[in-house]
Amino acid sequence: MAVAKALAPLPVAAEWCLPLAAPGGAAVLFAGPSADRERVARVARQLGSELVDGPSGLLVLRKLEPTPAGFPRRPGVARKRPLA
Repeated sequence: MAVAKALAPLPVAAEWCLPLAAPGGAAVLFAGPSADRERVARVARQLGSELVDGPSGLLVLRKLEPTPAGFPRRPGVARKRPLA
């Protein structure tokens, strides 16, 4: 499991955390009420995961398959050119 709080914008945090979780694991991101859940879900799908219901204030991304080749991208790339 990978957990992130105030790491980066949520799509970027998802890209950084999901490669650390093994299939069957999860990444948990702290999120405010204005979080763009659909944008995070799109990034999760690209990285072999899905957004599942979690407790209020948390986004839980369940890892379904291995992270595709090329992820995580080089430092700085995810923040400059986010996936979603």
